[in-house]
Amino acid sequence: MKAVILARVSTRDQEDGHSLDAQIANLKLYAQRKNLKIIREFTIIESSTKGDRPEFEQMIDFIKAQKERIALIVDTVDRLQRGFRETPVLNDLMNRDVLELHFVKEGNVLSKDANSTQKLMWNMGVVMAQSYTDQLSDNVKRSIKHKISKGEWSGPAPLGYLNIDDPDTKSKTIIPDPERAFLIKKLFQEYATGVYSQAELIRKAKGWGLRTFKGNAVSAQTFNAILQNPFYYGCMRTKGQLVPHIYTPLIDKSLFDACEAIRTGRGSKKAVSETKEPFLLRGLIQCAISGRTVSCDLKKGKYVYLICREPGSADKKVWIKEEIVLDQIRDVFRSIQIPSGVLAEIMNHLNNSHESEKAFHHAAIKNLHQESEDLARKMDQLLDMFMDKSITKDIYDRKHTQLVTRQQEINRLLEQHHSGNEQFKIALTSLITLASRAYDLFERSTIDEKRQLIGYVFSNLEMKGSTPRYSLKKPFDLFVDLADCKEWLPGQDSNLRPSD
Repeated sequence: MKAVILARVSTRDQEDGHSLDAQIANLKLYAQRKNLKIIREFTIIESSTKGDRPEFEQMIDFIKAQKERIALIVDTVDRLQRGFRETPVLNDLMNRDVLELHFVKEGNVLSKDANSTQKLMWNMGVVMAQSYTDQLSDNVKRSIKHKISKGEWSGPAPLGYLNIDDPDTKSKTIIPDPERAFLIKKLFQEYATGVYSQAELIRKAKGWGLRTFKGNAVSAQTFNAILQNPFYYGCMRTKGQLVPHIYTPLIDKSLFDACEAIRTGRGSKKAVSETKEPFLLRGLIQCAISGRTVSCDLKKGKYVYLICREPGSADKKVWIKEEIVLDQIRDVFRSIQIPSGVLAEIMNHLNNSHESEKAFHHAAIKNLHQESEDLARKMDQLLDMFMDKSITKDIYDRKHTQLVTRQQEINRLLEQHHSGNEQFKIALTSLITLASRAYDLFERSTIDEKRQLIGYVFSNLEMKGSTPRYSLKKPFDLFVDLADCKEWLPGQDSNLRPSD
């Protein structure tokens, strides 16, 4: 009789080991003893319990294609199957006299004439294999649950992080990816400005060199997955719940929330829509009548118009030349100046604010370090109580999880305070630079930079018909004469419809 032999291992970790070779050698000896002629060898490296089994199906198709009964030789039942999913197929082939099963170590041979005892032995072998698989699954679930309780992530790290082996603990951990972490943070920061559409940021990310682990450019699906992943601010999502993790956050939660508000449209800033032309004011101005974003249009290939609604008749459109609005925006930037006599006073005030800020961070850090030391002592005491059997394991696990969770919160707060002090100094420098040279910076900037500057300085920029209105963000409102700038007058021809 002709025969097919099957050797299988479950994971690629075993591919280069001795398991396959040992199985094949044993199966060949068996075939020789039984005078079975081997016509094909199948070595399968796949799980028999998860998903499709393409190589198993290929073997079945090969057996079906033969014109005579084929003996399928396997080492043990669990090398062929670890559940009853394959049983109907195998039974059908045996009933049609196409297949004969040989389980070497169990000493069981089944065909269409197999008796009840032989079938029972086969089914018991499947039951035992299934039980073993279930135990492995239970162990994996317990391990994952335990890791989650300690704030550890058991899956692949998201883009911007790396899974590595920790040389100190000899276990796996997750660290910020030195090549991608700062780009992920930049992606959040740029999106939070509300200046860019999703498509624009995806193109920018490609220009920055941000790539997936497979080397592909960031897709729209990946972009959205990044924006919605709480892992970046310090929490992992598991079974619909957020659990603090122990790894270094790339951003703070306030930045994540700002991006989420833009993405969902719940915040004051909305996600900017993509347009064919790079309109400077696209998405930056709201129509005071309709409440919608003022749209832009290009006429004759060079004239840009803003389109909003007529105050007295909301169903009528008003067309305003973009250049007229831009001239008035330039006037605002030109008016933002710090008189030389006041500059020294402002610098002194800001330096005093910086000292207050430093004192605040120092006090907060000191208190957090003290609490961290108290938590460490409580963990030691808790472990002593558990070792002395003063408390049960359930109580220990619950209390330990609470202490670890708070320790993770403290670590994040410490990180925020350390970075907050540095960010405050950077903000001071940027503020003075912008306030002192606002107009010059605006004029020398690219379209993207102009859009960012407008978003940084202006608040509630809107059009009421042909009249642009605005307020300035603090502290820029202190540097201009609001009596002159609070409401602009429409320029000449600002209410004219463009000719087609």
